[in-house]
Amino acid sequence: MPVFARIRLLPLIAVAAWGVLGYGQQVRSGPWVMESSGTTAGLRGIHSVGGGVAWASGTDGTVLRTEDGGYVWQRCAIPPGAEKLDFRGIWAWDADTAIIMSSGTGDLSRIYKTTDGCSHWKLLFTNPDKEGFWDAMVFQDRRHGYLVGDPVNGVFAIFESRDGGANWARWNVDDKKHPPKAQPGETLFAAGNQAAITPGNNAPFAFVTGGAGSRLYRAEAHSPFDAAFWSSLCARLLEFASGPTSGAFAIAARPSSDPTYSDLMIVGGDYRKPNAPSASAFVPGVPRPLIGHRKIQWSKQPPHGFRSAVAWDADAKAWIAAGTNGSDVSYDDGKTWTPLDNGNWIALSLPWVVGPHGRIAKLDGSKLPKR
Repeated sequence: MPVFARIRLLPLIAVAAWGVLGYGQQVRSGPWVMESSGTTAGLRGIHSVGGGVAWASGTDGTVLRTEDGGYVWQRCAIPPGAEKLDFRGIWAWDADTAIIMSSGTGDLSRIYKTTDGCSHWKLLFTNPDKEGFWDAMVFQDRRHGYLVGDPVNGVFAIFESRDGGANWARWNVDDKKHPPKAQPGETLFAAGNQAAITPGNNAPFAFVTGGAGSRLYRAEAHSPFDAAFWSSLCARLLEFASGPTSGAFAIAARPSSDPTYSDLMIVGGDYRKPNAPSASAFVPGVPRPLIGHRKIQWSKQPPHGFRSAVAWDADAKAWIAAGTNGSDVSYDDGKTWTPLDNGNWIALSLPWVVGPHGRIAKLDGSKLPKR
């Protein structure tokens, strides 16, 4: 049971006043320029579309949208009946179209979609498992999406959509798909919708776990046209600290011209010990038959605390990780990490980062430390 997913974190540091104070005067947290979100909700999800468009989501049915690079964040209409829902995941394609995922036990886990710039929402899917809890939602393209949730009856709950989220079916609907069984006490963490990713066409999705033990799972496809399947080669043991509040929390991929060879970065730790340095795991891409033999590179100088989000910055050619006691950057695939700030963050989709009490900031790449 992902404790981090269910407990609202208390502020761990004193939060400075933020917002635009005047022309040329901007409040910063390290290289992050603070923006005015217009809400005090806890922000748990963020998705940068590009071209100045981004969407954010959080507690109390909160959804935000910007079309101008963050100068103005619009408060979206709350989906019907969602006033108390906690939207941990959001996925968008443009300024008009987005899907949001709430996390909660049973029917508190839901999927909504808008196609008119968040003026109206349609309920698409409600968790059919009474004891289930959704942790992450990702899309490979406009049609193919995946939901991953806590184990139900000892098996990870995995759902797939092939029509843009309109319909969802269990991953194990036929003999070609075999969802993995969870180890006793193993689970996912719904921190910032980063427990799962879609690395590329030949790897429909991957996710990381924690709790009693941490593992990396990667679904494989015979080809982009075949149904994905599970094999023993697709599960890798990770050496993150174990415990009910510990493990791997977030995974990110470095884009590659050949999706078979996507490099992966994994971060985590113990969210109840935010200031305790936690290792990162870099998994270099290798041909699919050798996935089980990837040599994981563990950090020698880890991030300076618990991390619930990570992303590749193509401009800086660096990995950036964020968590409840700040953020870090690594230019050497996680061997060493350099602190960026001591802010209180949860989710990351560059150039934006979000956190409790409506915190949103945008990365100023010119303020990153030199290599």
